[in-house]
Amino acid sequence: MPTAVRFEGISKAYPGTQALDRVSLDVREGSVHALMGENGAGKSTLGKILAGLVTPDEGHIYVGGSKTEIRNPSDAARAGIGMVHQELLFCDNLTVAENLCLSDLPHRSAFVQRREITRRANEALARVNAKVDPSVRLGSLPVAQQQMVQIAGALHTGAKILVFDEPTSSLSFAESEQLFELIDQLKAEGVTCIYVSHRMSEIFRLCDEISILRDGQHIVTKPAAEFTPDTLAAAMIGRELAAQNAEPIPVGDVVLKVNNLQSPGKFEDVSFELRRGEILGMAGLVGAGRTEVVESIFGLDRDASGTVTLGDQPHRLGNPQAAIRRKLGLVPEDRKRHGLVLGMKIRENMTLPILPRLAKLGFIGRLLENKTTVTYFDRLRIKAPSPEYQTLGLSGGNQQKVVIAKWAAAECDVLMIDEPTRGVDIGAKAEIYEIVREIARQGKAIIMVSSELQELLQVSSRILVFREGRIVAEMPTKEASEEKIVRLMVGLG
Repeated sequence: MPTAVRFEGISKAYPGTQALDRVSLDVREGSVHALMGENGAGKSTLGKILAGLVTPDEGHIYVGGSKTEIRNPSDAARAGIGMVHQELLFCDNLTVAENLCLSDLPHRSAFVQRREITRRANEALARVNAKVDPSVRLGSLPVAQQQMVQIAGALHTGAKILVFDEPTSSLSFAESEQLFELIDQLKAEGVTCIYVSHRMSEIFRLCDEISILRDGQHIVTKPAAEFTPDTLAAAMIGRELAAQNAEPIPVGDVVLKVNNLQSPGKFEDVSFELRRGEILGMAGLVGAGRTEVVESIFGLDRDASGTVTLGDQPHRLGNPQAAIRRKLGLVPEDRKRHGLVLGMKIRENMTLPILPRLAKLGFIGRLLENKTTVTYFDRLRIKAPSPEYQTLGLSGGNQQKVVIAKWAAAECDVLMIDEPTRGVDIGAKAEIYEIVREIARQGKAIIMVSSELQELLQVSSRILVFREGRIVAEMPTKEASEEKIVRLMVGLG
């Protein structure tokens, strides 16, 4: 099979980081080729270089056998390359049709031809079987449909090579399967797909070949059939994964009681108890109410009502500041938008919830702040030169550790973690699981919302299953299985 893309000696450095170090590899035409590695391994950077979003420091790219200079997305589009990014690269305030035709707006004299824009948009959407009204504002669509529009746009401009960067990070099971079927279709049409993901099930479902990157270097490229999950994990992290410590954690007194919690249109009649040392998992489809429940307990939903008790004292809903004072913490689903200030340093992010504790006469005590920061920076093994490093420059796994460290430093009695390992590589996942267990061993209580059922089965001591805004089942983890949970989630249990 001919080579669609050849990377030859690609290097890219950022301040304090060698993202790519003389990477050379080939991608076969009409194949689905995986780029895998831990966070910070360089796989997304390589994909962005091909798409013209990042300029390499050295090296060459060959497309279809010809040396091709790609300095920006326009160069990439002319070379037949498009990208489906985990953070969508479109204009939310424009219509679907306008987004699809931005690069080549049909016009006559000085007037845009609206009817022709709509015709072209419908043609592009039909190519990917997307049932989307081209006249609606793009930002009003669910993420899955926005992603289909992004794929339609790339194909509409003539892309024969598509880079998918963590495309399922915000999709439900059904939406992910729809995407997989489309990738199968594109492959059958001869489109080359480069697929960046941490999710092994997706890689083995879709990909023909797998290239492993580690610390910015190309380690190996082999057919997917020659890997097993264990050998793939070992190649990614350079060592065998240690067996997870599954010893039960002793539980103590009830620390959180929720009774008849409800919010119109989101969830209703949610009741449960949580004990010290317990890790309570919440399973359910996207939109089943799990995220909304933890956000309401933290005070983010002013429409929520019901009774919440912390220890033996009532807890006031609708007030995040009161939640923090009562030692409640929330690691949100979207860490970049809601969990971190990316322009701040690690130290500044980690101490945000405890600034009043660090202040004397209105001034922050820097010695105490630095001591606190270093303690949790070391305890959570955050991989960065120092706590003074910019949070924006961290990998996804290390950004997640900073969010968890922030609440560990606040000494929360109840920590709610929503999608703890979304966009996190397998090595960092194992570290985060152990961090969660260590917090529970210290007598803290954990609520863990996750779409990865294996994660819930591996880490939780008890699981609540949500469907359509209600708790439909509660079970000890030792009595649960993926099949049993899925059947309950979809209403077959």
